[in-house]
Amino acid sequence: MNAAEIRAVLPQRHPLLLVDRVTSMQPGDVIETVKAITATEPCYAHLGDDATAEDYAYPASLLIESFGQSAALLWLAGTTGSDRLTDDALLLFVGAREYTVEGRAYPGDVVRHVVRLERVVADTAFATGESWVGQRRIATVGSLMAARRPRSAVAEPAAGPTGAGVDRTIPANTSAQGGRHVR
Repeated sequence: MNAAEIRAVLPQRHPLLLVDRVTSMQPGDVIETVKAITATEPCYAHLGDDATAEDYAYPASLLIESFGQSAALLWLAGTTGSDRLTDDALLLFVGAREYTVEGRAYPGDVVRHVVRLERVVADTAFATGESWVGQRRIATVGSLMAARRPRSAVAEPAAGPTGAGVDRTIPANTSAQGGRHVR
């Protein structure tokens, strides 16, 4: 599946479309996708000239988003007719359990996601898998849950604090001895 075919399935667009290509897929079972990390990613725009190599570690929050988009491609590839994603429906990332970051990706790396669709219950899908850079596993996902809901069922956010200035990134442990679990 090439970039044009991915765009035909997923609603995300630049800069939040985080799957570059599908390298293999067995609909309803497993998918392998790739995401090339570049130094021109928007997540690096704030880095100054004094940034260290470690400052360029790809954020774990974007890594799980890329994994989730891969899972969505797998889920939607097995759907037809009214089960396809339409303009009046949204895909929602519900959560991930046992998400372990074991390593990091940097500009120049190509992240390969291997996602297995565990089951689909009504409009909710469950997936599991790993993310790799070369032969090095950098993350595992024990269970990712996503839901498809009508736009009308998703309320607009209530007026209130915007959370400006709040760091919502997920820290990651770069040691080879163990990862950090994000629940």
